Amino acid sequence: MADTPISLSKFRKAKARAEKRARGEANAVKFGRSKTEKTRDKTIQEREISRLEAHRREDDHDR
Repeated sequence: MADTPISLSKFRKAKARAEKRARGEANAVKFGRSKTEKTRDKTIQEREISRLEAHRREDDHDR
C-alpha cells in the first residue's frame, strides 16, 4: 500500500472529472464540428446559393 494517506474525496472528484472529460470528448466526436468547419460549410452554401441566383432568369418569376 501507499506510504502516504489518500484523501478519498479528492480521489472521487478526480475520478468524476476524468469521466466527465471522457464523456465530453465522446460527444465532441459524435456531435461537434470545429468553428472552421462550420464557417467553411456556411461559405460554400452561400456561394452555391449566390451562383444559383445569378443564373436565374427574369421571366421565371411570372410562371
